Amino acid sequence: MSITLIIIVITVAVSLWAFQRKDVFYRMDFSPYAVEQNKEWYRFISHSLLHADWVHLLVNMFVLFIFGDVTQAYFEAYAGSKGLFYFILLYVGGVGFAVLPTYRKHKNNPNYHSVGASGAVSSVLFSSVIFQPGTELCLYGLPFLCFPGIIWAIAYLGYSYYKGKQGGDYVNHDAHFWGAIYGVVFTIITVPRSILAFIDQILALLP
Repeated sequence: MSITLIIIVITVAVSLWAFQRKDVFYRMDFSPYAVEQNKEWYRFISHSLLHADWVHLLVNMFVLFIFGDVTQAYFEAYAGSKGLFYFILLYVGGVGFAVLPTYRKHKNNPNYHSVGASGAVSSVLFSSVIFQPGTELCLYGLPFLCFPGIIWAIAYLGYSYYKGKQGGDYVNHDAHFWGAIYGVVFTIITVPRSILAFIDQILALLP
């Protein structure tokens, strides 16, 4: 069963609905202040079903589509019947964990709002990198922009850190970083053998 496809369909449907309904958008977005004052804990999860705009939605869903089923397959290969459960926990856990620092930072700020599945998608992406760091990814299909996944992962973290310092939109760039951390740690804890495979593949990349 493709959990990835189910997540994409639900996320796209809810995001399109929220594009048309600002009341839905603000009722479901991640507002640390609303969580703190009104105990609206559901926002830790509901914000992942919304996106700031079409580009934000398409990028997140494209990355999830590329890496989701592959990552699930690795969990199932290593953990057998538990693999599907681990993948779901990777995604859902990534949603909540990635915004914990944001909650602590902005819980007294009524003007802060963010949306997006970036934390969860980042968790899946970096979990995939642990399983297959040497697989080359080509940006726009251009051969001179082909680098191992681990290189893109490092670049992605650097970009997220830079954008997070800028701010100014509904995208929580810090969630990219914390989602990545969650994805790496979760994968190593649930599938300890993955770290040995990771090290072997990294060593194989060295001259």
